[in-house]
Amino acid sequence: MVGFGAKSLVVSAMHRFVASANIDKCISLLNADVLLSPEKRSSIIDLLIVEEDKLSHDMEQLEFAETRAAEGRERLRQVRHLRDGAGPAIRDSAERLVANVEATQQLVEDFCRRLRAKVRSSPL
Repeated sequence: MVGFGAKSLVVSAMHRFVASANIDKCISLLNADVLLSPEKRSSIIDLLIVEEDKLSHDMEQLEFAETRAAEGRERLRQVRHLRDGAGPAIRDSAERLVANVEATQQLVEDFCRRLRAKVRSSPL
């Protein structure tokens, strides 16, 4: 029989897992689709922010956020490289992709900054 405290830990861990998975999905959608309408992009950004806010402000979640930020910086480097080598026929699409990835990366970096501030200000 699982005690109340243990059950709370399991539920809490499950919620963190789901929030982390949802964040990954939102980032993937924002990065992948250059044809997202402004309304859909805004909705996905809103969902991303809600999921980020669900994560607690502990070191584990900061590490998660830092990992996503590092992966995003690498992806941004890659898409900029691809854009720079793109021919005229696909240059507009490449520019839109870079703009999407830059905007998404800014969201992730902002989340990292907020989470760092929460971790620094939380009692040990």
